[in-house]
Amino acid sequence: MTENKIRRIGVMTSGGDAPGMNAAIRAVVRSGLYHGFEVYGIQRGYEGLLDGGISEMNNHSVSNIINRGGTILKTARSKVFNTPDGVQRGKAMAEIFRLDAIVVIGGDGSFRGARDLHRVGVPVIGIPATIDNDIGCSDYTIGYDTAMNTVKEAIDRIKDTAYSHERCSVVEVMGRNAGFIAINCGIAGGAEACIIPEKEFDVGEDIIKPILSCRNAGKNHYIVINAEGVGGTMEIAEQIRQKTGISTNTTILGHLQRGGSPTVRDRVAASLMGAKATQLLSQGIYGRVVAMKGEGVVDYDIEAALEMKKEIDEHLIHTSKILSLY
Repeated sequence: MTENKIRRIGVMTSGGDAPGMNAAIRAVVRSGLYHGFEVYGIQRGYEGLLDGGISEMNNHSVSNIINRGGTILKTARSKVFNTPDGVQRGKAMAEIFRLDAIVVIGGDGSFRGARDLHRVGVPVIGIPATIDNDIGCSDYTIGYDTAMNTVKEAIDRIKDTAYSHERCSVVEVMGRNAGFIAINCGIAGGAEACIIPEKEFDVGEDIIKPILSCRNAGKNHYIVINAEGVGGTMEIAEQIRQKTGISTNTTILGHLQRGGSPTVRDRVAASLMGAKATQLLSQGIYGRVVAMKGEGVVDYDIEAALEMKKEIDEHLIHTSKILSLY
């Protein structure tokens, strides 16, 4: 839609938190004020929309948050909103607060909620923020770079102790349905094997064989990266121990990957996408998802955006295997 009748906008963060969300909130608030909007923060995502956790924000509201991880607006997952009645209740609350549009910062599930609001007549803009980098329409998502750097630093430390004890460490990283963190951090961390949800694997061929090849060449410490969507981290470690006799332990990084001060890339990407969202609204354009295309910022129809898929580059997987050879 292109008729400019938007004066008051809401902004929320939804789903899993990601470093850089605060930078996106800051950009939406400050650029929104620049365009003449009143800006309201919605606490706890769709839960806050349902219960009226909405308050006005100004420039001071977002001072000194660009460097902070997490989200000052908090976040939650709402089962109630995932129903037709919940969506209607969300629309009704938006009308009570006279919100002309809502900017939703989050991942795929958050965008599906935004799409549902759009379908019942609430103007929306989506901004992709998820450490998994699994939003099909966007080359990059807020939080991805920071999470990878956190994992990289953890792997470096784990490698130090693996070397000292001559052992194999199996490290589980986030990525329920996507192996972007796992494959990139596997390469960056010099892992002997990397297991991702997108590819079926054989323990013997894809894990045991590379480890033994490295051991036969004189290496005595090893790293295996396993994405959480694959599962079985403890079992993989036990199979390595049983079949090779190598002392093996496990490290599950978990929510450690979500925290921390966002990197420059995440701060800049979040700032550019947040500003783009309010620019679109200032032009009366909504029902869109803002996205990164290369180093540029673009936007897509929200229905089309949710149909887009993203796949890991096969060359990246092949390169990972080549570089694991000792």
